[in-house]
Amino acid sequence: MHKSLAFAVFLFAAVMLQSGVHAYFNETYLSTTVTLSNNTAAHVTETVNLFVSNSSIAQYSQYRQAVNLTLNGWQQALGSGLVVEHILNPRSSISNFTLLPGPLVLNGNGGYAALTMSYYAGNVTNVANIAPRKFEYSFNSSVFNFMHTASGQSLFPNSKLVIVLPGGAQLVSLYPAPDSPLANVSGGYSNSTIFIWDSGEPLQKFSFVYVMTQTPQQEVMAYITYVYYKYTLPVYAVMIIILVAIFAYIYLKVLR
Repeated sequence: MHKSLAFAVFLFAAVMLQSGVHAYFNETYLSTTVTLSNNTAAHVTETVNLFVSNSSIAQYSQYRQAVNLTLNGWQQALGSGLVVEHILNPRSSISNFTLLPGPLVLNGNGGYAALTMSYYAGNVTNVANIAPRKFEYSFNSSVFNFMHTASGQSLFPNSKLVIVLPGGAQLVSLYPAPDSPLANVSGGYSNSTIFIWDSGEPLQKFSFVYVMTQTPQQEVMAYITYVYYKYTLPVYAVMIIILVAIFAYIYLKVLR
């Protein structure tokens, strides 16, 4: 009886050990999309594609249902090196961060899922006023948080970087040449708004410059917004002083 029990325990341990060998999450692809704007912030969407082995399907489902599983929790659960913000200015902050673990699509050997991160990163571009109502934006390559090599940063294997121009922007220059779209016969990218660099692209000399021209209405609104934020506090202070003076005057009149 004891020998049978010992054999059953041994057999169970062997099965668990064998299944554990094949239990893993494999990150197969990273896509990083940076949507630029008419200010220095950008909306970033990143998707990490995962292969989930058969023995890890239940684990993934449990992780996905965990309400309080944070970014750090997902990193530890998956042993991940890619579930992290890859557009990050060390002197700025990330806002409106969300992480959405997608459903598992099963096949014969396991399943596939996608984890999508969405956030806003500050100071992604530098801006200069180069003419009346005309602003030049240059991409700040220090925000890159990709693979570090001896010569600088580069994209990971099996990954892509996508940059989307804001509406009304005109591309001035870029380097290196994107994998998509291809340059036209004159070497330019007229009418192109989406630019893609594929796996392994070196980023140490990355440059991306575009220009935006404000309409007269946009200029007026920008000035009003500037005045509002600059002088709101002093105006409120003056109003409070006036109100205090009025109440003091009324109070003194009543006392008399």
